[in-house]
Amino acid sequence: MKFRLFSILTLSVTLAFGQTKKMSLQECVEYALENNLTIEQFELDLESAELGELEGLGQFLPRLNGSMGVNESKGFGIDPRTNAANPSLVVLQGNLNLSVGYTLFDGLRNIRRAQRAEMNTISNQYRLANLKDDIRLRVANAYLNIISSKESLKVAQAQYGVTEQDLNRIKQLVDLGVVPNGDLLEIEATAANQEQVIVNSEARVILARINLAQLLQITDYENFDIVDETFDVPSSTILEKSPKQIFTKAMSFRNDIKLAETSVVLSEQDLKIAKGAALPTLNAFMNYNTFASDRFQIDQSTGNLVRPDLIAQLEANDGISYGLSMNIPIFNAFSTSNSIKRAALNVKRSELQYEQTKLDLENTVNQAYNDVKTFAKTYEAAQKSLDARRLAYDYAKERFEVGLMNSFDFSQAQARLDNAEATVIRAKYDYIFRLKILEFYFGIPIAVLD
Repeated sequence: MKFRLFSILTLSVTLAFGQTKKMSLQECVEYALENNLTIEQFELDLESAELGELEGLGQFLPRLNGSMGVNESKGFGIDPRTNAANPSLVVLQGNLNLSVGYTLFDGLRNIRRAQRAEMNTISNQYRLANLKDDIRLRVANAYLNIISSKESLKVAQAQYGVTEQDLNRIKQLVDLGVVPNGDLLEIEATAANQEQVIVNSEARVILARINLAQLLQITDYENFDIVDETFDVPSSTILEKSPKQIFTKAMSFRNDIKLAETSVVLSEQDLKIAKGAALPTLNAFMNYNTFASDRFQIDQSTGNLVRPDLIAQLEANDGISYGLSMNIPIFNAFSTSNSIKRAALNVKRSELQYEQTKLDLENTVNQAYNDVKTFAKTYEAAQKSLDARRLAYDYAKERFEVGLMNSFDFSQAQARLDNAEATVIRAKYDYIFRLKILEFYFGIPIAVLD
């Protein structure tokens, strides 16, 4: 009865999944790269770095600023129209200023900043690409985990089918009085255990699908699944390469290495910028200003009061100033010298980080190489063990059917076969994933498992 309910539940889930679009590994990888939130954040950082690159180029352009002001004053004054004191005389005035400045020399800091901004953009590109590499590996691992879980489920269901046939046959023998009722109870216990294995396997499939869906930023877990496929262990020549050869190849294209390299260059540029602050700065400037007022004026030729011509005032009152200015740093409370020292320390720190990144990569390659060899042997040993367990199970079944083995020993043989089949599946996909990781460090895309 319990298994019938479980079958109905499994059928319902299968029907629901049958209406969904099942994704291949390539589709999963592409979807993850397009929808991952962290990638979107890194892409924003890249856009910000590109804006910084434009700002760096702007350091070579002149600076143009303008200002305009209008003010009205009210108070005691002599009214020129009556030549009498006026306690509330109102006067409207305006002014206009334009200034142009250009840095002729600032210790080469403008050049260094432009170079740094360009390198910072490249650094963010490597940072984004490195994240994408990491996501590809995680998606592939989660994808293979689903396939492994599904294969384990199929094996468990097939094992239960065999046990169910044995159970029906034992029932008939018990009814005929050929075998004792204890044998039937033992087989029923085996069937119950296998039902539990099926339930647990189904749960692992669901959890594995949810894990992959989360990597892909998919929240509709019930309508997400991957294509129904299995993989044989792919042929590969990667073990023909030495760990040193794989490491050397990885050094030439790995984004984490290039990111560490650009970090060293950025810190060196920061040091040059900091040193530039200790040099004089030379600027050129030109200013233009003028002003006008609505105060009545006296015509010098006639002596009469006339309303001012604002345009004429602006032309008559304008002035231009220009020149050069030099700022020479002499003492600024150790600020410049300390900035240089900090920048020098950051250069050393980034160089050490670069060396550590290379060391980590070499260790990772060596570990991946050893993992492939280890899991290859584990998979081979698991297959041999499975072959032996099948032979032992067949022999036990023959003895059980003729009454030369009790039901308990036969159930143990069945359990050992079940465990061997599950071990082979785990070892197989562990080996495939480790193999693909090692190939990935050699530059072979991981989105293809053939």
